[in-house]
Amino acid sequence: MNQADPSTSRMVHLMEALAPVEGYNLSALEDVRFLRSNRPLTRTPVLYDPGIVILCQGRKRGYLGDDVYVYDAQHYLVVSVPVPFTMETDASEARPMLAVYMRLDLQVASELILQMDELLGPNDAQPKGMYASPMDDSLRASTLRFLEAMSDPAAAHILGPSLVREIYYRILTGEQGGSMRAALDRQGHFGKITRAIRKIHSCYQERLDVQSLAQEANMSVPSFHLHFRSVTDASPMQYLKSTRLHQARLLMLRNAMSASTAAFKVGYESASQFSREFKRFFGRTPQAEVEWMKATYALPAPSTPSVYVSSH
Repeated sequence: MNQADPSTSRMVHLMEALAPVEGYNLSALEDVRFLRSNRPLTRTPVLYDPGIVILCQGRKRGYLGDDVYVYDAQHYLVVSVPVPFTMETDASEARPMLAVYMRLDLQVASELILQMDELLGPNDAQPKGMYASPMDDSLRASTLRFLEAMSDPAAAHILGPSLVREIYYRILTGEQGGSMRAALDRQGHFGKITRAIRKIHSCYQERLDVQSLAQEANMSVPSFHLHFRSVTDASPMQYLKSTRLHQARLLMLRNAMSASTAAFKVGYESASQFSREFKRFFGRTPQAEVEWMKATYALPAPSTPSVYVSSH
């Protein structure tokens, strides 16, 4: 499928209006954002919140360990648990990257999964924290209807939520939908690791260690280490550090905090250690990184999900 396809061309036309400015464009729905990027982006560390990314134009590549995730007009990305990785974007002024981001609504997803389990039977797929999958005709049609509704204020409020639910259903029944269903199941090793990940994201500023996180997951420390790395491609303490650094970057960017203040806010006891680890992780000093972000991206509103500050 290419841009000459009528449905793809229509989606691009609608997205150009829904995302008129570079950066983050809010929508009538709290969990939906429209994103435009007019320039390429070289590899940069990102931390995606759970959600769905559908590109109508342009291309992104995510790198997690030895795996490469390509998502473009032919492929969408699903993130079931927050995963730190590196990402690059192909875009230009003439052909901007245009994307729909839907932050995952666990209640909607859980309701659908429960109905599917009752009607379709048990799911034996292997859970995945993140995957890219081909856009099939049904999902493309659902996305087009969604964009058409979002282009009209009344339809966006009245029809938007049901069309989001339809997109969830298309993805959950898609080629790799079983992996998403399994990932959102709170049972098994993946579900236990997810509980620990949620603990990290809600309490990253507190003193956390491997033993307390393993206890949160109800696993032995050796088993926890093994399964945590299989989900995130990082050790628990590497993941905690990554989360703290990403959150500190957001605080400095959004709230004009100094590096030392942000460091203490996210749980660092030493500002100098924070600065060393920040530069090693992002490739720039905290001040240089914030200046680069300001010069490169449109600043989001304070309520904008962290995924966008990290992934644009």
